[in-house]
Amino acid sequence: MTLRVSGKNMDVGDALRGKAQDHVAHVVRKYFDGGYDGHLTLTPDGIGFHADCVVHLDTGATLQVSGKAQDPTATYEIVANNIEKRLRRYNRKLRSHRRAEANAEDDFVAQYTVFGGTEGVDELEEDYAPPVIAETTKNLRQMSVDEAVMELDFTGQQVVMFRHAGHGGLNVVYRRADGNIGWIDPALSAS
Repeated sequence: MTLRVSGKNMDVGDALRGKAQDHVAHVVRKYFDGGYDGHLTLTPDGIGFHADCVVHLDTGATLQVSGKAQDPTATYEIVANNIEKRLRRYNRKLRSHRRAEANAEDDFVAQYTVFGGTEGVDELEEDYAPPVIAETTKNLRQMSVDEAVMELDFTGQQVVMFRHAGHGGLNVVYRRADGNIGWIDPALSAS
């Protein structure tokens, strides 16, 4: 249960570091029994400061929050309030949707790859392959569409891929450009 606090192009004082670690530990303990680990990065941004915080809960959920303010303490407080607000907002839903832990063999492992863009490339050769920036694997959990939408909101991600609890097929929920949420279910289009 750790929160790493660091600064980009700045030094984060021990007081702010301690305050951030204590507050996040208190909030997570208040809403969840399990542990967490995360990272908070403070960056000077023009005349103010920008903070990005990522918290990985032992339940598998990842919470991403950011904020801007005039000084580092106010910036952290905005981020801390957003973390607490999200945890409080979804606490009841997460508890009502809590299910028995799935066996490891029930998980579906997917390859996740990040490719580099084609900026700066004038002409693409016939055998051009974009450079691979990062590769990892991710377990796709089995859940209902409601749970997937809740995870999409909770984590702040643009896309969540999951196994549908009803039929076991792969599904995707995503945030549309107009702010609404879309759902792709290939099993529905096949029938």
